[in-house]
Amino acid sequence: MKKTEALELAKYYASWMDENTICKSVNTVRAYSFAVKLFMEFLETVKGIHQSSFCICTDLSYDNIVEWQGWLRGIRKCSTESCNARLASLKSFLKYLGVRDLKYRYLYLDSLNVRRQKESKKKVVGLSEIAVKSLLQEPDVHTATGYRDVMFMTILYGTAARLDEILSIKVGDLELDVENAYITVRGKGNKLRTLYLSPKVVNNLRKYIKKFHGKNADPENYLFYSRVKGNKSKMTQEAMNKRLKIYAKAVHTQCQDVPIGLHAHQFRHAKSTHLLNDGMNVAQLSKLLGHAQLSTTMVYLDITTDMQAKAMMEMEDEKTKSIPRKWEKGRDKLSSLFNLEK
Repeated sequence: MKKTEALELAKYYASWMDENTICKSVNTVRAYSFAVKLFMEFLETVKGIHQSSFCICTDLSYDNIVEWQGWLRGIRKCSTESCNARLASLKSFLKYLGVRDLKYRYLYLDSLNVRRQKESKKKVVGLSEIAVKSLLQEPDVHTATGYRDVMFMTILYGTAARLDEILSIKVGDLELDVENAYITVRGKGNKLRTLYLSPKVVNNLRKYIKKFHGKNADPENYLFYSRVKGNKSKMTQEAMNKRLKIYAKAVHTQCQDVPIGLHAHQFRHAKSTHLLNDGMNVAQLSKLLGHAQLSTTMVYLDITTDMQAKAMMEMEDEKTKSIPRKWEKGRDKLSSLFNLEK
């Protein structure tokens, strides 16, 4: 058991993080790093393992991973969701390790036998339209911070986008000088999505950009940037959620619909519910939200199977209207079916 094994693993870890930095979101990279850090902390403090005694084959074992999960729950007081997320991160690293060196492949295969803990689904509580209106009226728009926060909440609610998607918007992602103005956001899995904006929001965005970014705004500036680090650094999720809680606490006394523990995701859930109530079908809503599967939207909003079936029928009706009839008399040729006739 030599010190070189710890160094070997550290090199694999560094290259793994480099690859993730390129193809994964900042939050995912941060989660991966923290999970490995916690596992190493467990090995040091509980198992008494250090660099000189570290052995890849024995210390990254199934038994240690199971014990680590118990340590996360019992000592660290991590929630079930956090334990599962950190387990998934460690498995991802072991998978990478096994790909880079086949003699470690079995470590990843063994880790697959470590079961995730059963999670109880937590229903997201949305916001009523009155609650949203009350929140938008709370910030003092005569101050720079208040003006920014109103603009942020307006876009957060208006687009039903995720918090990090909004915080990651750069000035160059906005297309305001076209007939149907829109924002391009990068969602989960680095998938690009187009979110259209109302004329009123477009007008307010122009004023906001002029105020915070000047007449000739750099396209690489973050739309909502850190006031400490500057416009090339985006605000953190923690900072924005903290701002939202300040407004929620102030508004709650006048509007009970606003929860004191308000967080950004409730705006997304609220807008989704309001659009559904206004007649948008489930399939359209799923696309807007950036969900890869329609079933995700159904669980997210407690949508019934009847509502899903109706949405799918509406989609099929639209598709079949545009399909030309291929089996009319005299058109029963393969070449015509594939549009190969002259």
